[in-house]
Amino acid sequence: MSLLSNLAPDHIRSIAPYQGGKPIAELAREMGLNEADIVKLASNENPLGMSPKAQMAIEDAISEIARYPDGNTFALRDAVSHKFGVSTQQIVFGNGSNDILELAARAFLTAGDETIYSQHAFAVYPLVTQAVGAKGVVVPAIDFGHDLAGFLAAITPKTKLIFVANPNNPTGTLIDKSTLKDFLQQVPKHVLVVLDEAYDEYLSALDKSEAITWLAEFDNLIISRTFSKAYGLAGLRIGFGLMHPALADLMNRVRQPFNVNSIAQAAAVVSLQDDDFVARSYAANQAGMAQMTQGLTALGLSYIPSYANFVSFKVANAAQVNQQLLQHGVIVRPVANYHMPDYLRVSIGLFSENARLLDVLGQILQA
Repeated sequence: MSLLSNLAPDHIRSIAPYQGGKPIAELAREMGLNEADIVKLASNENPLGMSPKAQMAIEDAISEIARYPDGNTFALRDAVSHKFGVSTQQIVFGNGSNDILELAARAFLTAGDETIYSQHAFAVYPLVTQAVGAKGVVVPAIDFGHDLAGFLAAITPKTKLIFVANPNNPTGTLIDKSTLKDFLQQVPKHVLVVLDEAYDEYLSALDKSEAITWLAEFDNLIISRTFSKAYGLAGLRIGFGLMHPALADLMNRVRQPFNVNSIAQAAAVVSLQDDDFVARSYAANQAGMAQMTQGLTALGLSYIPSYANFVSFKVANAAQVNQQLLQHGVIVRPVANYHMPDYLRVSIGLFSENARLLDVLGQILQA
């Protein structure tokens, strides 16, 4: 280890950096493949792309790229306020919803504080916790889902933040609304709950979150949302948090002045207005999920029932199977770092992409 590494404190040196899904161009270089022949089902992106209306907004906004973006995100703040029925003072914008998670950690945690999150939960929770010198407390999962009773039992005087992903990534599990609200009612008021709802647009009308309506009742609730999934703006990195105005004020104090670029703001405003595109994305995901899970079952593979736009399936020698998939130009996501070494996570793609994955997987299993 370089002596320069000693310049960072222990809690920084011990962080395992986040590993994103392998890019198509990188796999093409590694394997000598044609990029056009590669299928990427690793990062839970919208296979339909983005709203055509958002693309037009991006093209219109490019002419102003030499200008700094609106640091107060006026137009987007107004759009989110009207869309979700919250005041403009309740909103914090981030460079992706990951930024919201980090802003919460930076605003409210200090060394010695504790956060609580589930086993098999999103890898960013321990990252943002450790980055500020706080301690993460992992509650064992039940059937790959959150054990909220275990969360309550894990609360100590040092607990400051609780992270709850609903649906959860990478397992796709969902906490029903009544159970979640009962949990919030039992959390001490001085403990903040960050409810990560990155995949809410993929939920059915029956399962869709009601948490935004709970903000008036729970001052300690922070809701995180993103434009990276159903809205298809992953490459622009934009997300937002909804919360009590006093919490938003504190998080905005540690937020970088221009953390959301002007192109992202323009695209997000229009995306919020295009309900038809979100509906098409939901329908495509429902059909693709049925295709994928039926295909996995036909291959004799078990999977974790998912409420998101991905599914994790169990396969012997998962790391080896993943490597073979890469050799065939199919990118999925290994989840051994989530303590799921026998599983691979696959995003729901277009019909042809799902079929390609299932075909290649079948060839590998029969070899």
